[in-house]
Amino acid sequence: MTSDPLAKYNAKRDFAKTAEPAGTLDPGHGNRFIVQKHDASRLHWDFRLEVDGVLKSWAVTRGPSIDPDQKRLAVHTEDHPLSYADFEGTIPQGEYGGGTVMLWDSGTWAPIAGKSAKDIEQGHLHFVLEGERMKGEWMLIRLKPRGKEKGENWLLGKVGDAEAGGTDTLVETGLTSVATGRTMAEIAEAKPSKSSPAKRGRGTARAASGGGGRPKRGARGEAPSVSLRSPPPPLREGGFVEPQLCTLVDAVPSGNQWLHEVKYDGYRALIAVAKGKATVFTRSGLDWTDKFQAIADAVAKLPAKTAVLDGEIVAFKDGKPDFSTLKNAISSGGEMTFFAFDLLQLDGEDLTGLPNSARKDRLAPLIDGTDARVQYSEHIIGQGEQLFETMCREGYEGVVSKRADAPYRGKRTQAWLKIKCTQRQEFVIVGWTASAKSRGFASLLLGLNGSNGLIYAGKVGTGFSTDFMMELSDRLKKIERKTPTVEAPRAAVRGAHWVKPELVAEVAYAETTPDGVLRHSSFLGLREDKAASDVVAETPVAVDAADIHIPEIHIKVSNRDRVIFPESNVTKGELADYYAQMSAIMLPFAGNRPISLVRCPQGRAKTCFFQKHDAGSFKGDHVHKVPIKEKDGSSEDYLYVDDADGLVACVQMGTIEFHGWGSSVGSLEQPDRMVFDLDPDEELGFDVVKKAAADLKEHLAELGLVSFAMLSGGKGVHVVVPLTPQAEWPAVKDFADRFARALGEAEPDRFLATMSKAKRKGRIFIDWLRNQRGATAVLPYVARARAGAPVAAPVSWTELRDIDTAARWSVRDAAELIARAGSRDLAGWGVADQVLPDL
Repeated sequence: MTSDPLAKYNAKRDFAKTAEPAGTLDPGHGNRFIVQKHDASRLHWDFRLEVDGVLKSWAVTRGPSIDPDQKRLAVHTEDHPLSYADFEGTIPQGEYGGGTVMLWDSGTWAPIAGKSAKDIEQGHLHFVLEGERMKGEWMLIRLKPRGKEKGENWLLGKVGDAEAGGTDTLVETGLTSVATGRTMAEIAEAKPSKSSPAKRGRGTARAASGGGGRPKRGARGEAPSVSLRSPPPPLREGGFVEPQLCTLVDAVPSGNQWLHEVKYDGYRALIAVAKGKATVFTRSGLDWTDKFQAIADAVAKLPAKTAVLDGEIVAFKDGKPDFSTLKNAISSGGEMTFFAFDLLQLDGEDLTGLPNSARKDRLAPLIDGTDARVQYSEHIIGQGEQLFETMCREGYEGVVSKRADAPYRGKRTQAWLKIKCTQRQEFVIVGWTASAKSRGFASLLLGLNGSNGLIYAGKVGTGFSTDFMMELSDRLKKIERKTPTVEAPRAAVRGAHWVKPELVAEVAYAETTPDGVLRHSSFLGLREDKAASDVVAETPVAVDAADIHIPEIHIKVSNRDRVIFPESNVTKGELADYYAQMSAIMLPFAGNRPISLVRCPQGRAKTCFFQKHDAGSFKGDHVHKVPIKEKDGSSEDYLYVDDADGLVACVQMGTIEFHGWGSSVGSLEQPDRMVFDLDPDEELGFDVVKKAAADLKEHLAELGLVSFAMLSGGKGVHVVVPLTPQAEWPAVKDFADRFARALGEAEPDRFLATMSKAKRKGRIFIDWLRNQRGATAVLPYVARARAGAPVAAPVSWTELRDIDTAARWSVRDAAELIARAGSRDLAGWGVADQVLPDL
């Protein structure tokens, strides 16, 4: 007779008093998981896995963390019935578990391959989650009991994968029920479910993409609008465009200014559409439409009169792109797919000057659902290292990383980088050695173009099918010559047959000897889309943030040696370089919104002034103007920028600081953020300010609002609350006012909501006044006109606990700030889809 697994659950509860479901066994589905946020005697998260008809349960203190370095204590509790997976509400005080319960996450789970749920009995479980919040690989590990411990203590931890992230990201951004959209307070008050999609989204922040997807949007819900205004390559309707080429590097670049795509193992193709037909060009400009007629026919169906697309044509083997399979498909008319990753022209409009992310935004809807043979090349923003690891593990060629803000240039640049899982490249075939066993060849002799002609690069003797070897042998004999094509060690080329250097082979290899000869090489295929004269050695260059993050600027900065910050000897030129370098991560927050400038033409220690209107100072088209109606009905031109040139043009005119409106130029009357600036009394230490900021975060979270911390670069902290542009200025101002005053009234010894310096003694002014039409706040990554050239810097709430000054970083820390922007802790900083709640 088996014991009832739910006996303990039922014994702990009085179902006449609690709305929790009674424990009865249910066959279930076998793979559901849920997490319930439970505010009982102490706040915790109940993690539950469906196993053998019950929910195996663990109480997780501090909530799940997607940081692989953070393991959370998980106390094993009694099994729960499957019906508990739908429970959300309150348990009466005095009853077991009395408090509020939110359905915080829900989805399915599965053990990783080769494992099973029975591993729980052995004290460990390695599994995969597919929930609304918890995703990817996780581990549960039972700890050995210590002393007189009666309960089972386990650790719940995230495995490092594309879904990994910041230490407290999940608990800080997951503020509402995945079932009803309610906050904990609304559940406790038994308020009804949120039915509006906009409100259902409240309190959910968008983290950086992982495992594919569209670009992460900027802080305004728009794609970052960044243009470096490089002269575009000429576009001829239906004609060939010189392709942009990648630079081979030794590591994946970090930072949210990079988007990362799969490197496909196929043929690069630019496809031009005109007059109802499509022409397929190779990267060297050859018309290969006849080889890819099915692809051309599919692209011709796109809803465009004219277009130029850039992408890769591939064929699949065992679910992955395979170059040899593609070669066979070309010769036999097999199935092929065109993965489009760029759009250069559409209906006569030249798109090459737009940012990469904007071009892809135009590309996706163009090809969506048109023909299965034409696919959109998905990408992720940031987290390229995880994508690279996954691609290499799955047997792909590698990853291509592209600057999200870069225009399209018809040449090789460092705005496009390629990182390969295995070493492979093209080589010129310079000869062959005969085989004693067949009429084919034993190996191909290879070379590369050097400064003084062809250089011997070794041999390749594997990777050929019998049929292909015979076909290639015939081609080689037709171009055979008597004299050596390259100089090579006699022993290595004894009995060689030399050929004219016309054919190009792609070869994979393990390494090269010190004299440049291949080791452990394998033939992949002929590259008939590349001329032999173009084949040179590809040497990976180091990924150096200081080298690859400064875009091309078209503004001349005069007096570059003028010292702007005398205490740290920072010059005007250094400040201009800082803003150019930071533009990709700064402009998603600062671009396309009205700005006010702090201008200090003679340096920060001299006269500075605040400028918000255009006074005719800025010539050219780099700093833009937007007319805005004033209170008296008149109209004034305000300033805004949308690219790196605009930022540097402002520095050229003496600007140090950029302060922005809470709305964009495209939605002036609907703010996309609130900012609460915590301005402390001079005598208060930074620890007091940090504690106040953390408390504001909690108060906002109770209302269902996700918030983010930013060091002001001065002495305070800004608590930033992103908003979906929906409510207008009066409503946002009223909310900010009442929120700040409520805190001031609740804790008058700590806070005040009025600006009075006299009343601030020993307290913190919650500056809510920045949340009204025309008011501004300093923007992320902006330099401050203070000693030491500090900058306003986004930080995670976890990081803030260990930071001891609001001026932690300066303009000389650009490389570190860029690297931080792509870190797990800052993934998704400042981005959330949420609307104002009722207060």
